[in-house]
Amino acid sequence: MLKPRCQVLARHAGLRARGLTTLNTSRSLRKAITTLFLGGTSAAIAAYFLLPDISRGAPTCDSTPLSPSHFTPAKLTSSTITSSGTKILTVAIPPELLPKGSDLFVPIWSVFIKDDDIQVERPYTPLDGVDEDGNMRFWIKRYQHGEVSRWLYSKQVGDTIEIRGPLRTWSWKDDAWDEIILISGGTGITPFYQLLRTVFSGKSSFQGRITLLHSSKTPSEFPPRDILDPLLKFAQHNPEKFRLKFFVDSFDETNGQSSTDIEVHKGRISKDSICGALRSASRVPWWRGLFSQDSDVSDRKILFLVCGPEQMVEAIAGPYGRNYSQGPVGGVLRSLGCKSRQVWKL
Repeated sequence: MLKPRCQVLARHAGLRARGLTTLNTSRSLRKAITTLFLGGTSAAIAAYFLLPDISRGAPTCDSTPLSPSHFTPAKLTSSTITSSGTKILTVAIPPELLPKGSDLFVPIWSVFIKDDDIQVERPYTPLDGVDEDGNMRFWIKRYQHGEVSRWLYSKQVGDTIEIRGPLRTWSWKDDAWDEIILISGGTGITPFYQLLRTVFSGKSSFQGRITLLHSSKTPSEFPPRDILDPLLKFAQHNPEKFRLKFFVDSFDETNGQSSTDIEVHKGRISKDSICGALRSASRVPWWRGLFSQDSDVSDRKILFLVCGPEQMVEAIAGPYGRNYSQGPVGGVLRSLGCKSRQVWKL
């Protein structure tokens, strides 16, 4: 039998052992909870970035009119290479699946095209809108890190492509603006082509002036003649209402384009080139522009539409906001005093 002192020590030892056991159990429990939390958080993050969102999970309907709420199968009827990495594609949906309503296809509108392999969608703007036979033309570029663009570029005539829309990118109003400055880069010219085709095809009563400033890295990356020629004709037949200028970072040795009928400037679209467009579009006397080059922009009924690579958009009009919202006006247009109501980033 243990002595009283030994009994006390034994009790303390037992309590300490039980305490250590409880402590170890608590630590194991906390570790397990932490592991589960981190694992759950990682899974949530992975799901956020990797799983399709609701719009990409929209159903496919082959007998219901074209709509933003579902995908409609369309056939690729034509594919033409226009330069290294670019094509003009024509897709067609059955005419009976065209939605009714004259205001649905008012520019500027686009459709989402879905990559069936990874269930991801991207917006594309039909150049000519849609005709009565359900045809839509797209000028697309294959980007190295663009999953949908690479998938779309690889499609062959006869393949099925799923689209949903139309979705309004920007709402056109004939009498809202006296002057419109369009600034684009690369395939960002496509929504402006859609708009200009509507304005100068007799379907619009717009009486103001439009200037298009378009930038490409080299002349070989200019839009194809299918796009350029109509734009040049619009400018030729409407010299008081439409003017266009092209900018390149550098000239090719062989540009593949006839530059004799295109006004090309070396350098990026800058504040000076935008100010020049403002002076040419302004209805005020020329001598006033000499003294107020950067002023009075906020007081004019003038609109800037900007579309192109994100870096270009940011330099001209400021960065996009969260989830590609408009964000505040920045860049060159902010330095000119433009207000948010005068700037739209496509």
